[in-house]
Amino acid sequence: MLQADLNVILPEIVLAIYAMLALVGAVYTGKDKLTAPLTWATAAVFVLLGLWIAGRDVADLAFGGSFHADGFAKFAKVAVLFSAAAVLVMGQDYLARRKVTNFEYPVLVALSVLGMMVMVSAGDLIVLYMGLELMSLALYVVASMRRDSIKSTESGLKYFVLGSLSSGMLLYGASLVYGFSGTTLFSGIIQAAEDGRAPLGLLFGVVFMIAGMSFKVSAVPFHMWTPDVYEGAPTPITAFFATAPKVAAMALFARVTHSAFGGIVADWQQIIALIAVLSMFLGSIAAIGQTNIKRLMAYSSITHMGFALMGLAAGTAFGVQAMLIYMAIYVVMNIGVFAFILTMERDGQPVTDIAALKMYSTAYPGRALALLILMFSLAGVPPLVGFFGKFYVLRAAYDAGLIWLAVLGVVASVIGAFYYLRIVYFMYFGEAEEPLDKPKGAILWGFLMASAAIMLLGVVNLFGIEGMAQAASLALVN
Repeated sequence: MLQADLNVILPEIVLAIYAMLALVGAVYTGKDKLTAPLTWATAAVFVLLGLWIAGRDVADLAFGGSFHADGFAKFAKVAVLFSAAAVLVMGQDYLARRKVTNFEYPVLVALSVLGMMVMVSAGDLIVLYMGLELMSLALYVVASMRRDSIKSTESGLKYFVLGSLSSGMLLYGASLVYGFSGTTLFSGIIQAAEDGRAPLGLLFGVVFMIAGMSFKVSAVPFHMWTPDVYEGAPTPITAFFATAPKVAAMALFARVTHSAFGGIVADWQQIIALIAVLSMFLGSIAAIGQTNIKRLMAYSSITHMGFALMGLAAGTAFGVQAMLIYMAIYVVMNIGVFAFILTMERDGQPVTDIAALKMYSTAYPGRALALLILMFSLAGVPPLVGFFGKFYVLRAAYDAGLIWLAVLGVVASVIGAFYYLRIVYFMYFGEAEEPLDKPKGAILWGFLMASAAIMLLGVVNLFGIEGMAQAASLALVN
């Protein structure tokens, strides 16, 4: 029995062993001199693990139902691993030129990804918390990686303090759920809250757990850390925050709401719908006044998490499918945009002011066109792939009877289009400023162009993501 359980968690074991060996090996040998090889090795391990997990067919449950290795977990893990690998490769040259060559960086990313993999497979409150804290503790350190920068250390401290608060709320909610259900297993909790009837204390527990998870996805009103952390952290680390952890946290959200509280959908549905609306509107409106592109992307992520939560608020298998499709598209768009932001330099120094992009198209027409496609896709302009992501979550809300939510989603999308189109306007119109440096590195060019190409070519069949997301959602909601 134990051998079968260990076989289920073999990818996690492999990643844990790799992270520990990499840490010990680097400490006792070259330390920071090994940063580049470690980064490439970690990215390669992520890709190999992602391919291995995608092709695996193992038992669904392990350790008495506390660990799920179903199709839903498989989808989320592959998305997390591939996006983390992409961000590591993208940021390597940027960090090296900024002298941020801490060998701990790829190791911490590996440990945080390990936490994400445990999170999305959690079938027990204790396993959930273990995965969540492993991810969070590594991210707190990564956010303040640049110790000589006041902004970076400040962002790390803010993230740590607010993250600790959210973890406390989630833990308090979990203790209430355990107290009123008598078990930490999701399969036991769902039996204690069947047929839409649940003890009042259990409902309080659900509310606190949703609050804790909302912080991890930067949903309003638990979003306050996001702009400061995005701005203060080095750009490659910001790109990491914007991709893999968001996928893992949304997958955890879906896992908890459906596996543990699937019997009281009506109770948590209205809470998540409200959070979704607040996130969509606050993110869309607050981003309008931003001049720093990293802060703009922070508010953009708040808006997009609101749209993803709209799919989750539907409370149906199709809603989960829509959320997974949305997150997969969102990650690809963000990788492309951050690949572009990493190239924004003037006299060798990073530039984050949007005004620096004025008439960018005259100097670099190909890159400007790629960013235009990504911005249109983020805005949800048809027929780009980003439009289909929004279409799926809007349809999920409509099919679930949440017509008011779908209507508000359309309004928020229209408002949000303004700040994406403003960047496009700067690139093609307006008075030219001092030009940015010629972009360096074929890797960033490759990620930018690949992301833009996916937004165009994915219109045909979304590269099969629709079918994979459907299988994953049915594995979770049955």
